[in-house]
Amino acid sequence: MILRIWHGWTTPGNADRYEALLKEEIFIGIEKRQIRGFKGIRLLRRDAGEEIEFVTIMTFDTLEAVREFAGEDYEAAYVPAKARAVLSHFDERAQHYELRAERSGESQ
Repeated sequence: MILRIWHGWTTPGNADRYEALLKEEIFIGIEKRQIRGFKGIRLLRRDAGEEIEFVTIMTFDTLEAVREFAGEDYEAAYVPAKARAVLSHFDERAQHYELRAERSGESQ
């Protein structure tokens, strides 16, 4: 399992607009691509003082699935023009991690 992690920052005034864009357009567009091996996407948000930070965590079965999503230069950030218009700055490259262990917090 591969986790693709990316960070973007926006102003407090643009934060709700950016979040809605992600949920209502960008994430749906990614899902509609029906990428084999794409398992899902998570959105994290936090107040970072004068900015709002967003983190996306995408889950894929394999690095090949990541390449199908992002292309051969799979570390390049995927930031559509509408998102760039409301972001203050963002990671130009995404980080990729192999999931090595996962445990639930509840007793089985």
